[in-house]
Amino acid sequence: MISGSRFWGLAVFVAIVVVSVVGDECNEDINSILPLPYANMTHMVCKPIWNSYVIRFSQSKDHVVTIVLSAMYTSGYVAMGFSRDGMMLNSSAMVGWITRKGTPVIKQYYAEGFSPSQVKHDKGELPLTSIPPFVTVYGGNIHLAYQLKYPSQLKSQPILLAFSSKYPEHHLLSVHDDKTTIHLDFSQGSSGSKSNSITPSNNLHRSKTTHGALGLLGWGIILPYGAIVARYFKHKEPLWYYLHVGFQFVGFIFAVAAGFVGLNMYNKFNFHAPAHKGLGITAIVLSVLQVMAFFIRPEKDSKHRKYWNWYHHYVGRIALFFGCLNILLGIQVADAGSSWKIGYGFILASIILTSIVLEVLKLKEPNNFPPNPPFPLDPVQ
Repeated sequence: MISGSRFWGLAVFVAIVVVSVVGDECNEDINSILPLPYANMTHMVCKPIWNSYVIRFSQSKDHVVTIVLSAMYTSGYVAMGFSRDGMMLNSSAMVGWITRKGTPVIKQYYAEGFSPSQVKHDKGELPLTSIPPFVTVYGGNIHLAYQLKYPSQLKSQPILLAFSSKYPEHHLLSVHDDKTTIHLDFSQGSSGSKSNSITPSNNLHRSKTTHGALGLLGWGIILPYGAIVARYFKHKEPLWYYLHVGFQFVGFIFAVAAGFVGLNMYNKFNFHAPAHKGLGITAIVLSVLQVMAFFIRPEKDSKHRKYWNWYHHYVGRIALFFGCLNILLGIQVADAGSSWKIGYGFILASIILTSIVLEVLKLKEPNNFPPNPPFPLDPVQ
C-alpha cells in the first residue's frame, strides 16, 4: 500500500509533468520561422487565450495592429474572427490551414450567414495592410500572422475563435468542431502601454476567483487533511471518525460548489478549458460515489466489509489526486498569477510535510500509532 507521503509525492510529480506540457507557450521562440514584420516580437503582448490558442499582438502609434495567432494543428483549419457583438453573423475572420499537399493558405472570410455556403472567402471588413498575411506550421503548431490598419486606436474587441479538423474544399469551410468568444483589449499592445495582459470582464474575473477559491479550499485543503486524519489518527477513538466525516462532508460541499461555478462560466462566458473541465467532473463523480458508498457501508463483521474498505480507500485517493492535479491545471489555464501559484505551493508543501512527519512517527513510534487492520476505515461502532 502506498503511504501518504509517497502518494502526495507521486501526485505532485505527475501534476508538474502534466502542467509543464500545458506549459508556458509564450516562451517558445518563433521569430526564426516568421518573416518581417511579424518576427519583430520585442514589444508584443503574448497570452494563452483558449485551449492551445496563444495570441501575440502589438499596436503601433499609427494604429497598425500586428497579430500572430498560434494553436496546435494536425489537420483542418484555424480561424480568428472580429465581431461587433461577439456573434458569428456579419463577422470577418482570418482563416489559415495547410493543404493535404503541404501548401499554406490564409484567407479572409465574411459570415453572411451560418451555413458553409454563406461564409464567403476573400471577403470581409478587416482593414488588412499591404503586408501579405502569413501562415506556417512549426513544432506541431500552426501560426497565422497578419496586420490591420485602423483610423484610431483599437481597444476592447470581441474575438471569435474556432477550428475544424476537416480541410476546406475549394475554399469552402466546413462547420467548426468547436468555437468560443473572448474580449481582447488591443490597447494593451500599444506603444508605451504598461499593461501586459488581456482584461476579462469583471463578471468573468469574479467567477474565476470564486471558482478557484472554492476548489482550493475543498480539493486543496479540507479533503486532503480529512484523509490525513483517517490515516494517522485512528488511535484517537472516536474523535478521528467524526473529524474525518466532518472534513470530507465540508470539503465535498466546497468541491461541488466549485464545480457549479465552473459550469456556469462555461455556459455563460464560453470559457473553454476541456482538460480542466474533464478532470473536475471526474473528481466530483468519484467524490459523489464516495458519499453514496458511505450510506451502503456493510457492517463491520460482514464478509463484504473488506472490499468496501478497499474501494473507499483507493477511490478516495484517486479523487484527491485528480483534485490536486486540477488545481495546478486550473491555475495555469486561468493565468491566475504568481500569488495563486505561491499560495497553493505553500499549501501543497504543508500537506506533504505533514504526511512525511506523521509517516515517520508512525514507523518510529508504533505504540502511538498502533497497526491498522487490513483496509481500515472502521467508524465508531
